[in-house]
Amino acid sequence: MTAWLIRILPDLRRRDVTKDMADPDQLHKRVMSLVPDDLGADPRAQAGVLFRLEDTRTGVQILVQTQIEPQLSRLPDGYGEAATRQLDGLLDRLQKGSVVHYRIAANPSKRLGKSAGTKAGKLEALRGAAAEQWWAERAAGNGLSVITISSQSQRDVRAKGGIRHAVVRFDGTAVVSDPELVRTAVLTGIGRGKSYGCGLLSLALAAR
Repeated sequence: MTAWLIRILPDLRRRDVTKDMADPDQLHKRVMSLVPDDLGADPRAQAGVLFRLEDTRTGVQILVQTQIEPQLSRLPDGYGEAATRQLDGLLDRLQKGSVVHYRIAANPSKRLGKSAGTKAGKLEALRGAAAEQWWAERAAGNGLSVITISSQSQRDVRAKGGIRHAVVRFDGTAVVSDPELVRTAVLTGIGRGKSYGCGLLSLALAAR
């Protein structure tokens, strides 16, 4: 299946950009503007839209992945620099035993059991070693055997309706144990909060 990766370097001097950066729901709408309207009840899933907001040494970037060819012309004029590439080549080269570098911003959490009393059934955000253990287990279930993990807590996302997503970014290396599971994970994302910048799994083949 074809997928596209869009890298947007937004102009932080613009009012519409700063509004997007400050409002998770507005940023979601901006990202969704890159794909056609009227995609049904769950347009994000239908278009395979995933994204991640990153602070880099050169500034902020928005990475967006879609399974429908993006329409960059739908961004406002001057919103920022944008470039697109297809991911087919990378996905095709994934083989069992391939070593990859990975990055993902995820929402690691667990549902509390009966021993939590009145909080039973509620989701608890995970941090530190517990979050890294969550990622190692989740990665294994998606065809990646983790070699190294580093984690960094990101700013919490507080979405419409008071929903809070505690975000942790994971970086490291892993071995592909099941290429088909990994391809599916790249295309569909991992974990909760996909509408708010979580779940986009980025991979790069490690040099031999």
